[in-house]
Amino acid sequence: MQKAIIGKKVGMTQIFDAEGRVIPVTVIEAGPCSVIQKKTVERDGYEAVQLGFMDKADKNVNKPQAGHFKKAGVSAKRVLKEFKLEGAAEMNVGDEVKADVFAEGDRVDVTGISKGKGTAGAIKRWGQRMQCHTHGVGPVHRHAGSMGAATDPSRVMPGKKLAGRMGAEQVTIMNLDIVKVDAEHNLIAVRGAIPGVKGGYVYLRNSVKNA
Repeated sequence: MQKAIIGKKVGMTQIFDAEGRVIPVTVIEAGPCSVIQKKTVERDGYEAVQLGFMDKADKNVNKPQAGHFKKAGVSAKRVLKEFKLEGAAEMNVGDEVKADVFAEGDRVDVTGISKGKGTAGAIKRWGQRMQCHTHGVGPVHRHAGSMGAATDPSRVMPGKKLAGRMGAEQVTIMNLDIVKVDAEHNLIAVRGAIPGVKGGYVYLRNSVKNA
């Protein structure tokens, strides 16, 4: 059965397994999430549910959003995300999805917005090599070098890997182990690092590699 939940990155720490080995983990505050909307085959052509996470002040909600939450009978939520789940037909608007939907040993894919790094050069952004540090290169060791555009076509072709904004984009880390689930405090510990800053919102779902 496919499972999914919305969470917030708390930060990284380390825990010890039964053999005393250190495991680096990222702690995620996962849920509780409310089912805001339900999509059906008859009405929408597919089955899915829209989950909402983290309460939001009513003064920060516009009228269309307020009507959406009022129809569901739930408080305003800060983050909304639709998931296609196998058990969507059995779920109802107003139901809650909590951290215990996952268990220790599950494999998950975690999606988030990576840290923004501002404007970066071609070396840092794309991993291009530097020019040789020899006489005659001058102060351009980290420049992009030739663009490859001579008289024809006399322009830089679209898609050329150049300097520009780096980071702050959606990233998915796949096939991560869930090391521990604390249902009482809605916490999930995932082995390794996940994208985003502390306090950033992330989406957890079953790993497609182990479906």
